Parts: sequence; C-alpha cells; structure tokens
Amino acid sequence: MTEILVLYYSRNGSTAELARQVCRGVESVPGAVAKLRTVAPVSAESEAPAKPVPVSGAAYATLEDLRNAKGLVLGSPTRFGNMAAPLKYFLDGTSALWVSGDLSGKPAGVFTSTRTMHGGQESTLLSMMIPLLHHGMFLVGIPFTERAVNETQSGGTPYGASHVGGPANSATLTEDEKTLAQTLGRRVAELAVRLA
Repeated sequence: MTEILVLYYSRNGSTAELARQVCRGVESVPGAVAKLRTVAPVSAESEAPAKPVPVSGAAYATLEDLRNAKGLVLGSPTRFGNMAAPLKYFLDGTSALWVSGDLSGKPAGVFTSTRTMHGGQESTLLSMMIPLLHHGMFLVGIPFTERAVNETQSGGTPYGASHVGGPANSATLTEDEKTLAQTLGRRVAELAVRLA
C-alpha cells in the first residue's frame, strides 16, 4: 500500500476535521492508505516539554513517519496569515530529511482553517508550501475543473483545501469544504500511487 501522511495541528477542531476528510479522499484511491498524525503544542516555557502521547486524537508525528510516507498532506490553522507555531516548529526539525533528500520527489498538498473569509487562508497555504519546496516535493493543488472550487461560499482555494469557521468558529464543514478536502487527499494519493 502507498502510505500518505496526513499531518496537522488543530486547536479548535476545524483543521482536525479537514484532516479526517483528506484521509477519506486518500483512502478512496485503490492502493493508497492514509496515516493521520498531529504535532505537539509548543510552550514558551522550555521546562514544560509536551507529553509524549496526546491526551486524545491522532498520535504525534515523527521524522520516520515523514521518511516512510510516499506523500504528505499538511494542515494548520491560520495565524496572522501564516502556519501555526507548532507545525512550523516540527518542520524546522526536519533538516536531516532535507540533507538526506528523503522527501524529494514525493507529492504534497496543504490545507488550513480560519475564522473569517479574509483571514489569510491563501497566504497560510503558501507559507506551508515553502518548506515543502525546499524539500523537493511536488506540490498538488485543486484545479478549477473541480466544480466545488467555483461554487463554494466558504472555504476552498486552488492552493489547497480550507474551512471558514465564521463568527461562532464552528468546526462543522460545509459540503463544498468536505468535497475539496477529499479531492485534495485523492489527488495527492493518485500521484503518489503513480510515482510508486
């Protein structure tokens, strides 16, 4: 089976829900399987390291998860138009994979969530793409031939899947947001299977 790592950070559940939908898309591809992982939160106090196992949800990702995966779909909530610090912290620790070239030539996609429609979704997606480009990964987006990109009234961009939580910061995805997250997962998995 071609394993696709779906790696995310989530505080309020929206990005985690997008990640689950991405996994559905991955697993719709014959020969592909999704591996769901998260990253540990970061703390300003260096004396308080993260617990080695999260209280609930997906397990924490390791560099081996990245090394062994045949594709990657990366997700983060938006923080002032950028990825959240915990995901950036994890990516900053991947220099050994960069030196070895272990991620080079693998497909990757990105997804995000914001509270507002103009909360920096596209710049956040682009910020997540930069380290992936440095690793030599092939970036996968969502083309305008996907009807939901043109019809969505909430999240969804050609750069990657997204969700708009609205004033209540709801983690409930719209049907278009679900479709686009699944599409992203499917497209990354299809390319990974072909490359394998």
